[in-house]
Amino acid sequence: MDTVINGDYLYQLINAQNKNLIVIDTRPFSDYIKGHIQGAINVDLMNFHWHDTSRDGIIQFNKQTRILLNYLGLNSQNFVVFYDDISGSSASRGVWLLHYFSHKDVYLLDGGFNNWLKSHYPVEIKTNPFVRSKSEFVIDDKVIADAEYIKNRIGKNAADDVVIIDCRSEPEYDGSVVRASRRGHIPQAVNINWINNLENEKFKEFEKLNQLYSFIPKDKEIITYCQGGYRAANTYLVLKKLGYFNVKMYLGSWGEWGNIPSLPIE
Repeated sequence: MDTVINGDYLYQLINAQNKNLIVIDTRPFSDYIKGHIQGAINVDLMNFHWHDTSRDGIIQFNKQTRILLNYLGLNSQNFVVFYDDISGSSASRGVWLLHYFSHKDVYLLDGGFNNWLKSHYPVEIKTNPFVRSKSEFVIDDKVIADAEYIKNRIGKNAADDVVIIDCRSEPEYDGSVVRASRRGHIPQAVNINWINNLENEKFKEFEKLNQLYSFIPKDKEIITYCQGGYRAANTYLVLKKLGYFNVKMYLGSWGEWGNIPSLPIE
């Protein structure tokens, strides 16, 4: 599943005035008002962290995210493009969110706004309004993992069937940088910093990405996580692009796991 498009294609869609196209700028509003892609609406997805994957926590996450998606005016017919400054984590989170709500016609703009500017495509500074919708969205729980699920999957009987990828930096992974009440990582997790997915602010070529993750068999279940489910969303997109079909993102990530004393760590 290739969820990445380039600036040329997006520019063609904008020029064609595709009525189903929705472009979403996920940068802070302070950046958006200085200049953005024509017709883009703005929602800073970094404001929507979620660190509670208990049963009640997921129920509330689903409820609030449905409200957000309707606020953005999304429906099943839309061709949705998320972008941030680069092929980054915030736009990746947007794509993952729509996958979770079973919307597949969603993409990340490769290179983000920085590459858009380098390509000399037009920008605007006016604020584009939201057009609200009342759509129903069906949850796809195949792309999400919660803390209890991971706890069960790293048990002795299941450990050989799952690969957990810690997408944070090495200092976060080894505990020399502490961003929760406990330091370290989820047991058995391997560390592949999400930034290794990129080269010159865009996704690396397919073969380079394939080599980076070549040690993981295609038939394995893969769970990605980071601090808050943003960098992990970027790696989720890369793995889908490479043809891994069973990929989940741990929504709560270390922001949840590292703050629950009963969960195991290394």
